[in-house]
Amino acid sequence: MLSSKQIIEKTKKIGAANYKPKDVVIEHASGVMVYNPEGEQFFDMLSAYSAHNFGHLHPEIVAAAKEQRDKVTLTSRAFHNAVLGDFYERLSQLTGKEMVLPMNTGAEAVETALKTARRWGNFVKGVPDGQQEIIACGNNFHGRTISVISMSTDETARKGFGPFTPGIKIVKFGDARALEDAITENTVAFIAEPIQGEAGVILPPEGYLKKVREICTKHNVLYIDDEVQTGFARTGRMFAVEYEAVVPDIFVLGKALGGGIMPVSAIAADREILSVFEPGSHGSTFGGNPLGCAVALKAMDIVIRDNYPKLALEKGKYFMDKLRTIRNPKIIDIRGKGLLIGVEFCCPAEGYVNELIRGGVLAKETHERTIRFAPPIIITYEQIDKAFEIIKSVLEA
Repeated sequence: MLSSKQIIEKTKKIGAANYKPKDVVIEHASGVMVYNPEGEQFFDMLSAYSAHNFGHLHPEIVAAAKEQRDKVTLTSRAFHNAVLGDFYERLSQLTGKEMVLPMNTGAEAVETALKTARRWGNFVKGVPDGQQEIIACGNNFHGRTISVISMSTDETARKGFGPFTPGIKIVKFGDARALEDAITENTVAFIAEPIQGEAGVILPPEGYLKKVREICTKHNVLYIDDEVQTGFARTGRMFAVEYEAVVPDIFVLGKALGGGIMPVSAIAADREILSVFEPGSHGSTFGGNPLGCAVALKAMDIVIRDNYPKLALEKGKYFMDKLRTIRNPKIIDIRGKGLLIGVEFCCPAEGYVNELIRGGVLAKETHERTIRFAPPIIITYEQIDKAFEIIKSVLEA
């Protein structure tokens, strides 16, 4: 078996350098713990950007995948499969929406929401085709397709990829007045994360989401809620917008929906919105595949049965309370909801992250100065305590 060093060298030599991963090779994993080829263990405090809400290889989700794998894994959408209807039904119940459109990745789901909004704007609202406008927030992260980076304010994501998709406006996150001022008769949708994860776990001012909902309703604009990272209990609610009792027009879902086993994503909306599609107008060969549906069904069963929102809320408070006991004058803020937590420094955080990894805790800096801690929701209090001792020793050193 190759060593970690050999694996990293091979990967760097042949692979395009579109990522800069930390010098850790995860060879196998279970629950909260991951292991490198040398047998060293680490606490996974990133959870594949919240895709591992259920931990690595949750036995029930793995069993569901194996059972479906032995039946049929892919039919394409040229034919029906026996699992898709159940997936639709369960996700519809969970979101309270009448219809579902399945895809694979979060970025695909965002693209689907944008296409939905543009077509709804033309077919239903009556905006002339080609004049539809969509409003997004600065410092957002919705993915990396051409249309999505057209909404980005991150120059690293944009440089050299123009020309960009037209019809997009950017406003400040958390500023409801800026949103209302940007709306015109051609505005068809506003898209935002309820908490900006990649931007550094940025929480909006209290009441912002409720005000957004009121503004969108007032101006007949679709409110698109990107819960790809925050959804399925990560923040201590099933969906983070629930903190303000807000119901968006379109949910964008992914990551944890696939149970850490498969890429599964979807948008959910009411019939008036999703009925704008007809056969051939949008699709995906793998979207709604039976293997992904079986995995997602089991994941949704578990998140409800085991009350993951309650677990994330309680464990998140416990973990954040402990983090706030750390004495380091360079820490300027500790914030979050549930088990999505950011520790912000007045200096670059990369050095701390590298020391955490050497100590046995996997985390990653975001927006240079913030360390994001987002362990699997299944993490035990004992594991939080053990991981915290490493975190405390590093951050106080």
